[in-house]
Amino acid sequence: MANAKTTPNTQGLWGVRTPFAPSTCPFFYGWVIVFAATIGTIASIPGQTMGFTVFTDVLMEELGLSRVELSLAYCLGTVASGLTLPWLGRVLDRWGERKMAVASVAATGAVLFYLAACAPISHGLGRVLPAGFAAFVVIGIGFYLVRAAAQGVLSMTCRNAIGKWFDHQRGLAMAISSILVSFSFSLSPKWIEWLKERHGYDGAWMIMGLGTIVIVGPLAWLLFRDKPEDDGLLMDGGAEPAAHNNPDMHIEREFTRDEAVRDYSFWVFNAAFGFWALFGTAFTFHATSLGEEYGFTRERIINLFVPIAATSVTTNLLFGAINAKLRLKFLLLVMNLGCIAAAIGMLNLKTSVGVAAYVIGNGIASGGFVSLSGIVFPRFYGREHLGAIGGLNMSVMVIGSGLGPLLFGACQHFADSYRLILIACGIIPAVLALLSLWADNPQRRFAPSDS
Repeated sequence: MANAKTTPNTQGLWGVRTPFAPSTCPFFYGWVIVFAATIGTIASIPGQTMGFTVFTDVLMEELGLSRVELSLAYCLGTVASGLTLPWLGRVLDRWGERKMAVASVAATGAVLFYLAACAPISHGLGRVLPAGFAAFVVIGIGFYLVRAAAQGVLSMTCRNAIGKWFDHQRGLAMAISSILVSFSFSLSPKWIEWLKERHGYDGAWMIMGLGTIVIVGPLAWLLFRDKPEDDGLLMDGGAEPAAHNNPDMHIEREFTRDEAVRDYSFWVFNAAFGFWALFGTAFTFHATSLGEEYGFTRERIINLFVPIAATSVTTNLLFGAINAKLRLKFLLLVMNLGCIAAAIGMLNLKTSVGVAAYVIGNGIASGGFVSLSGIVFPRFYGREHLGAIGGLNMSVMVIGSGLGPLLFGACQHFADSYRLILIACGIIPAVLALLSLWADNPQRRFAPSDS
């Protein structure tokens, strides 16, 4: 029975009160969850495109793969990981956030050890198989494992954890978490580049793997808890919102995953998130190549991540402050407008106006994405099946992030320019912006008639 886990486990290694009870915390324990989820999300960086961008050129050299071949391996590995996430989302609902956080952290660390050895493994396998095929398979498996463990399960678990501990303060909690996450993501290429230059690409992955297991693993077990009700607490610490005049803030019923996928709004938000994953990942993966086309040095194009992060954090904080007062479809519209500006700005990156449009548009889109992707599903569909619903959403985003680098790489390879794919990336969010106008909260259909 699905309700069998409503009686919380208070004893043993995974007991809600082991090694301490959240209810003994002098302040609402949800803020500890925000801290733990923030650390967990930062730990997912090695599996994010931000964590791979500095390794692209060295992997091509070490493995003897072309840009298109490496992009294809990245795509296939990422899409394969995305296809497993709906099932892993159901596992998250059964296991809970605490067990899944520890498991995904351990898996991420182990996969980083594998990636550190991918060159010698591929060279050894190349003695019995064609060298290019061996390298393609070895790195493709690595991409699959790290994208599933880090970008997929670990990110999804951290997002769901915050979603289960907060209701009307969910946007604020997500925004506070995103401040450190956004700047960590934006600075990670520089930090990982330094680590790679000092210890080699394999040494960098070994160090990150060791740190993930030794530091983040114990923290995940120590701090994560599944939901506040397990220890007699309430979402938001029992605090009531200032006003109840927004019907989008009321949960009238819990949706199953099958019910959610039949809802129009689910797919409009999913499409927007999936497109941003595609576009943002493609830019990050091919950052240096895109920079070369528009006359940017490697350092200059990487430096754009910093103002983008500042704009992203500002947008996220703004969305977090106002989301409880507005219908989320209007915030989705703003996010899509940011995507349009980012694509147009990239097409005109040789001009100062183009750079400004790209930075501001990218920041608005990424900040809106971080905020909305954590808010919309628990608000629209409830918490009971959040893992299964979030798993399908994460699957769409992961698959999009896998297709992006391949599509951009193929466009550059065959057309000798990124221009055509960038034009397409300006048209798609324009269509999504129009569709978002009808992406209403399905809870409204079940609200009392007098509301």
